[in-house]
Amino acid sequence: MREAPLGTLVVMWCLMMIAMMLPSATPAILLYSRVRNVRNRDSSIAQTWVFVGGYLAVWLMFSIAAALAQKALAGPSMALQNRFAEASILVATGLFQLSPIKSACLSQCRSPAEFLTRHWRPRWNGAIELGVRHGVYCLGCCWMLMTLLFVGGIMNLLWVAALTLLIAGEKLLPRGQFVGRALGVALVFWGAAKLLLGGA
Repeated sequence: MREAPLGTLVVMWCLMMIAMMLPSATPAILLYSRVRNVRNRDSSIAQTWVFVGGYLAVWLMFSIAAALAQKALAGPSMALQNRFAEASILVATGLFQLSPIKSACLSQCRSPAEFLTRHWRPRWNGAIELGVRHGVYCLGCCWMLMTLLFVGGIMNLLWVAALTLLIAGEKLLPRGQFVGRALGVALVFWGAAKLLLGGA
């Protein structure tokens, strides 16, 4: 199979990140839009697309990094072909799911009203900063989950859909943080089994 050009990989990753992350970012986006509508006469509040643009800029940077990693590690197969590497990613992702960094970032993503109140900035540059900050928290929360695509296959739509649902679940469900922790435990056991037993 012929290896795709880097530009094509970046576009592919960008489209995947938009499809996977926008659903879980919707509450913050809608809340920003609502605040803007309520204060419609306040010219210091930038349009909603500026906030969204700042958010997506973070995932564009991640997409470039992910495309470079794919070109270096996965190649044309779109997935790792090394059992030790796959097991290491599974265990590392599982441990990250249980880490304080994950919990801190997730708490920001799960509380859009508190986030906007604490970090609100006026004008378009403030909206971009706000979007970037929210994107950084989401990136901090979810970047390790994205590495699972190297295990399941970057073009595997079932994996993409499953990760999208898991990310949305841990951010949007009433006790979603426990979804992430349960996933973390499952990934550690799966990775250990793959490493020790040679499982799928």
